[in-house]
Amino acid sequence: MATATPWTDAAGAPVAVTELRLSDYRGYAAARLDVEAAPVVLTGPNGAGKTNLLEAISYLAPGRGLRGARLGELARIGSAGAWAVAATVATPAGPVRVGTGADPEGESDRRVVRIDGETQRGQAPLAEVMSLMWLTPAMDGLFREAAAGRRRFFDRIVYAHDPLHARRMNAYERTMRERTRLLREGRNDPGWVSALEETMAESAVAVAAARREVAERLAGELDHASGPFPGAMLEIDGTLEAWLAAMPAIEAEQAFKELLAASRPRDTETGGAADGPHKSDLAVRHGETGLAAPLCSTGEQKALVIAILLAAARLEARRRPPVLLFDDVAAHLDEEHRGALFDEVFGLGLQAWVTGTDKSQFEGLRGRAQFFEVDVALIAPGDRKGSSV
Repeated sequence: MATATPWTDAAGAPVAVTELRLSDYRGYAAARLDVEAAPVVLTGPNGAGKTNLLEAISYLAPGRGLRGARLGELARIGSAGAWAVAATVATPAGPVRVGTGADPEGESDRRVVRIDGETQRGQAPLAEVMSLMWLTPAMDGLFREAAAGRRRFFDRIVYAHDPLHARRMNAYERTMRERTRLLREGRNDPGWVSALEETMAESAVAVAAARREVAERLAGELDHASGPFPGAMLEIDGTLEAWLAAMPAIEAEQAFKELLAASRPRDTETGGAADGPHKSDLAVRHGETGLAAPLCSTGEQKALVIAILLAAARLEARRRPPVLLFDDVAAHLDEEHRGALFDEVFGLGLQAWVTGTDKSQFEGLRGRAQFFEVDVALIAPGDRKGSSV
């Protein structure tokens, strides 16, 4: 393993994944990777398993990982056991052992989360251990596709700022599903449904308020963008977010409860709710031209996504440094943008896991990062090939 200077947060303690272990995950029967807190570079041919390693790390955060895969797709083909991902995370409070994997009881759509050996209720506690942000090639189309992808992208940034955001999102969605079930079953007891709508309104306003706060804080970072990545103007486009800009939270809660009550007939037919934070969108404009992101060139759109993520990383590095995952990002950047991206990561002192097929793209990181070569789910230090470690 290449030696590297440990990177630390403002308190002098590292924030990083220092051990990663996989079991029956994707193409890995078993693998273990021990690293320091410095950036990690994974190189190798397409299909070797580099992205699988980043995806495994992404399951140490709430959600469906950086590919958005169904949990049943994660198990190694032909394996008899359940897939599992475990890690040791260095934090200011000391190392934390984190694990997640398929439900041993056989529920394919549910995953178990353990922190320091204790089974957790849901995935939300993961956001309280470590914040993760990532960039993948699929995100090149972030501004051309549906709003759901932009919401997920921005909510991951909010998780880094406010770990409780994940709990609020889960509470809102869980209550919305329960309300839908009652409406469709015809159990339209006004008191029962109203109680659920009140809970939904409380969670919804908290979710919208957290998004607005982070958007406002990010705006300040994006105003001071420098280098080849552009500044950007962003806002959350949603009913509740707009209400919170014009009225106190308590009034927004009441207005949303009334909206839910009025939409019961429609929601009975369509499911979910006609409006709410699950419908909000991230609206972005180029800082120099003022063009809406969907009207920008493909290159400008990619630069905007990176600019937003780097602004979020700068914002959070001051108090709870995130771990960054960059999947094959360097291959689609010119030398100037690639150098600026890496310089920003090193300047912030963050751990980043970076994948690529072309080693030459990372020569400037020699001596500053840890290099591993991946070949058909085998991992070896430096440029030497070998068996899983």
